[in-house]
Amino acid sequence: MKMKAKRIFETILYAEDLPAAKLFYRDTLGLELMRESELVLVFRLQDSVLLVFDPRKSSPPGRAVPSHGTSGEGHIAFAATDEEIREWRVHLESKGIEIESVVEWGEGGESLYVRDPAGNSVEFAPSTLWGGGWDFAK
Repeated sequence: MKMKAKRIFETILYAEDLPAAKLFYRDTLGLELMRESELVLVFRLQDSVLLVFDPRKSSPPGRAVPSHGTSGEGHIAFAATDEEIREWRVHLESKGIEIESVVEWGEGGESLYVRDPAGNSVEFAPSTLWGGGWDFAK
């Protein structure tokens, strides 16, 4: 039997300031906070989970879960319709969050990019984005 992974269950970002990340993802983006500790914030989405770890606490060896962490900015993209992307732009600007970039895609639609308090790139992307024709060399 050939094995094939079916879907992404959890996505992980890293932020040293978990209280600031909590305010952004819970209060600004409206994600449901399931659990929190000094190590991690756990947010429930429709069919997955977003974990935001403090990399200083998740990277030391010897933990029950294998150590992990990264440096630099990560990236996450939330699916949104064209109308939702327009609404996100108004909402985010009303919260004083700078729109970093708006990218129009050849497949139709556009993506909206902002940064979370840790500097991670947060994208609101149209469902047309991966419909084909994307040139990864660009």
